[in-house]
Amino acid sequence: MSKAWSARFENSLNPFIQEFNASIQFDKNLIIEDIDCSIAHARMLGNQHVITKEESQKIIEGLKQIKIDYQKCIFEPAFPSEDIHYAIENLLISKIGDLGKKLHTGRSRNDQVATDIRLWLRKKINEIDDLLFSFQKSLLKIAQQNINVLIPGYTHLQRAQPLSLSHHILAYLEMFQRDRDRLKEVQTRVNISPLGAAALAGTKINIDRYMTAQELGFKTIYMNSIDAVSDRDFAIEFLSSSSLIMTHLSRLSEEIIFWVTDEFAFAQLTDTCATGSSLMPQKKNPDVPELIRGKTGRVFGHLQGLLTTVKGLPLAYNKDLQEDKEPIFDTAKTVSDCLKAMTILFDEGLKFNEFNLMQSVEKDFSNATDIADYLVNKGVAFREAYQIVGSIVMFCVSKKILFKELPLNEFRRFHQAFDEDIYENILPKNVVNSRNSVGGTSFKRVEEELLRWTNRLLN
Repeated sequence: MSKAWSARFENSLNPFIQEFNASIQFDKNLIIEDIDCSIAHARMLGNQHVITKEESQKIIEGLKQIKIDYQKCIFEPAFPSEDIHYAIENLLISKIGDLGKKLHTGRSRNDQVATDIRLWLRKKINEIDDLLFSFQKSLLKIAQQNINVLIPGYTHLQRAQPLSLSHHILAYLEMFQRDRDRLKEVQTRVNISPLGAAALAGTKINIDRYMTAQELGFKTIYMNSIDAVSDRDFAIEFLSSSSLIMTHLSRLSEEIIFWVTDEFAFAQLTDTCATGSSLMPQKKNPDVPELIRGKTGRVFGHLQGLLTTVKGLPLAYNKDLQEDKEPIFDTAKTVSDCLKAMTILFDEGLKFNEFNLMQSVEKDFSNATDIADYLVNKGVAFREAYQIVGSIVMFCVSKKILFKELPLNEFRRFHQAFDEDIYENILPKNVVNSRNSVGGTSFKRVEEELLRWTNRLLN
């Protein structure tokens, strides 16, 4: 297959170098976007009288037919086509004759591919946002069902204070909302048209960049032609935002893996979202959260890889930028698949053990802060109260008893302010319900947050 640039060269390209140089094996993912980009370009050329209206319409009809052929699997671009752009152009020429050679007037592959990848990514960002939205709704449902269920709260992975399970789940709703907000920000920088920048300097052809931008649904255009073809900030931002999505999914996965162990037994996996062992018949393995945790490193690698690719590139376009597509394609698929899997896990694969959760907060000293607060309310300075409770903890540990098992006369040995109401104050449900500051874990505050999220996600 002859190249568009073959007239400049005396000898043909080495076969291995030809294949090494090709991008058709992955940029064929951009076929719909490339056709749409070319249709907008052809329509603009006709409108600007660079070609006739009739020529423009014939080119557009040819491109539309190629799209139909692709959708019907009649056209399957592949090597030895160098890239998707030449594959489509060559097919167009075969369909409508030499008129197809006029399509590339006033543009370069540099601005063409830069436009294609933005069109593709704009669509994928919307799809990922929809998946995040669906997952948020799944989390909300779990939170609504578990307002009064308690779970130990941890700092340093040590028992800290009891929480409403709903409050714990709602923390992830906040994280994923920030992820959605970040994607919207990325979308604003994706939604800028480079088409018409040509190779790097613009073109003397009488084009209308604003028209093609409008045709393709872009909000605006790049105002510097060099920046238009060389900018990959938007791609890096997408990989960065995706890395944060995966970070949050991985943190949640880590917790699920803990929760379903026999040591924690806070939850169990259903048969639809777990696998067994080829050797050990008793096993039920948390494959979904483990895979999500593992795939997080994959996305992180794509981000670091593209940062490294871009960091040393002189202006404007360089072949290195061919390496931007596979990381973007794979990241979008990985994030989408992980969100789908995690949504299924929460919808049907994870069952919380309410009894074990409630029992877990009865068997520790996570209500110690509440004893200190009790003394503060009796007029004791907090630092003094803190030391007193520390001594009580030491005493209880030595006697192998809990606070609730400590007789009142023993409490009074540490301070005379203790009275019978201390036992009511340290009940786990009362401990949780006392955290009534805005954003706290009290049942009232949790119900307020659930109402806010319900209105936000469902109304």
